[in-house]
Amino acid sequence: MVEKVSIIVFSIIVLLGGTGLAVFSHPAFGLWRHRSKERIQSSPNWHEGMFRNQEPTPQFTGDTASTSGILWRFLTNRDKLRVPQEPLPAVKTDIKNLPTDSDWLVWFGHSSYLFCLDGKRILVDPVLQPEWPSSMMMKAFPGTDIYRPDDIPDIDILIVTHEHWDHMDYATLRDIRQRVKKVVCPLGIADYLRYWGYSDQQITEMDWAEELEIKNYELRITCLPSRHFSNRLLGRRNQTLWASFMVEANDRKVYIGGDGGYDKRFAEIYGRYGSVDLAFLENGQYNANWKYIHTTPHDLEKAILDLQAKQVFTVHHDKYSLAMHPWYEPDNVARSIAAKHDLRLLDAPIGAIVRF
Repeated sequence: MVEKVSIIVFSIIVLLGGTGLAVFSHPAFGLWRHRSKERIQSSPNWHEGMFRNQEPTPQFTGDTASTSGILWRFLTNRDKLRVPQEPLPAVKTDIKNLPTDSDWLVWFGHSSYLFCLDGKRILVDPVLQPEWPSSMMMKAFPGTDIYRPDDIPDIDILIVTHEHWDHMDYATLRDIRQRVKKVVCPLGIADYLRYWGYSDQQITEMDWAEELEIKNYELRITCLPSRHFSNRLLGRRNQTLWASFMVEANDRKVYIGGDGGYDKRFAEIYGRYGSVDLAFLENGQYNANWKYIHTTPHDLEKAILDLQAKQVFTVHHDKYSLAMHPWYEPDNVARSIAAKHDLRLLDAPIGAIVRF
């Protein structure tokens, strides 16, 4: 009897272990990435075995300041206002045939967008393919999931701000790889991309404060700080860098904010660059329990005023519910701030062509 029980227990362990190995062997998890280790550890932003923010940044705060506590509250929160009950308005634009003789942007929801600057197509954090395992973690709002990788035109520059699932999607990046001329990303992300089939010639990996001159494009891209964290799923946190980016073309400047809580960087960016022409800023998936790693409504107002951008487009909302606030709240917050300070908010539905 004891032997039978032992065999059953052993078989269950082997089965679970084999299943886990099969699941986490999926390339989306990117568990085998080691090539950038030497450069990562020589970064001035690497301290005591991980990347650090410029300011002390606890990941969670409040009365449930733990991963398990936060996850439990998220999974058990049944507020119907977190998800729209009707399809959101969205426009299916033929972006492959949009002319590149003017500056425009098309937002795909959440933090995925394509913009044209000085004749160059720049794609940011594309998440367009509801494929396992990301489909288990994020469910798009009704009406918002209308773009697929096949809709994406040839891309001059792909920018990935960090490794989180809602910003770096394996299936999307796999399917657009042949149409991407160049990828710009923070330290550590290149190992994922190589694992997913991108060549070294395509990838430029950057640390904060590094600049990239693309002479044949007449573009300059600067990797700038953010206040966030990294962790794909398993293992130690903050083994890859997170970032924001400034893209400059002739006399025009576009700031890509990425994810991150409020800090001094917005005022510093204004001090260095002056008033940028367009700023993409995070607005959504916020909560008091993670107020240092995502931008809260109050801090969004401060960030906008510090940055003094000529035009603002807010992202990180209107597609997924990754926090407990009502789905419509980020839009209302941005509109309220714009009205209060007479700001030019570029406010458009998913897929609409926005000229800037």
